[in-house]
Amino acid sequence: MNPEEVPTKAPARATRKAQSVVIVNTGDGKGKSTAAFGTAMRAVARGWKVCVIQFLKSEKWKVGEQKAASSLGVEWWTIGDGFTWDSRNMERTEAIARRAWEVGKEKIRSGEYGLVVLDEITYPMNWGWIPISEVVEVIRTRPPSVNVIATGRDAPQELVDVADTVTEMRKQKHAFDRGVQAMRGIDF
Repeated sequence: MNPEEVPTKAPARATRKAQSVVIVNTGDGKGKSTAAFGTAMRAVARGWKVCVIQFLKSEKWKVGEQKAASSLGVEWWTIGDGFTWDSRNMERTEAIARRAWEVGKEKIRSGEYGLVVLDEITYPMNWGWIPISEVVEVIRTRPPSVNVIATGRDAPQELVDVADTVTEMRKQKHAFDRGVQAMRGIDF
């Protein structure tokens, strides 16, 4: 950055308070779930009740963030069946994703949570397993105090439209592309 690009004026100030927001983390880059889980930790630190529902990862994955979050009182549901390319029964995999949505819908509608994270929900939405219109309606009509974060690649436009904040993570390069396996502590 050259000196002429250094900000010298403060950005415009926000003037309106909201009871809750909807955040979508999408794109082909790494960090969508990681950002959501970081926000979940921030919410816990503020005394909020937090729930995470994972739509693809299965219980076979022993993810570090689940261990840390659970120890802090985050309600964590790993309902997924794993990667679809590993599925031996796609109908079962689809049914499990639908079950994850039923849990997510129940948690959002309950009004008990300050934050509900719908991790990797965009995939079953895009595959037609979960109706996009239903997800958007549940989010749109959620209790006023419930914040929602939805993650996953290729967020449907309807989900983007209902969101207050949308961040697209873009991959510039990824170790996996060079054959480097996912690392415990970095990737899971």
